[in-house]
Amino acid sequence: MAANSYETTMVFSVKNGDEAAIALKEKFQKMIEDAATLESIDEWGKRKLAYLIDYEAEGYYVIFTYTAEPDFPAELERVANITDGVLRSLNIRK
Repeated sequence: MAANSYETTMVFSVKNGDEAAIALKEKFQKMIEDAATLESIDEWGKRKLAYLIDYEAEGYYVIFTYTAEPDFPAELERVANITDGVLRSLNIRK
């Protein structure tokens, strides 16, 4: 299978502090580096959300750009969905 280019945007909870959000970013960064070729990380930091998500008004935004096999983004999304502290995640193929 040919590798594709992907972009994953994640919004982490900041209710436990910025350190917890940065720890989550590092966890997903390591997961991507282990299974794919990480091209860039665009760290927006803490931003106000357009609407409340789980009663939170702010989130920590990170955008990962990477090249991976077609089955990896589904696994990344599965892990994001079961990880506490991830408010939203979105995978797109570029």
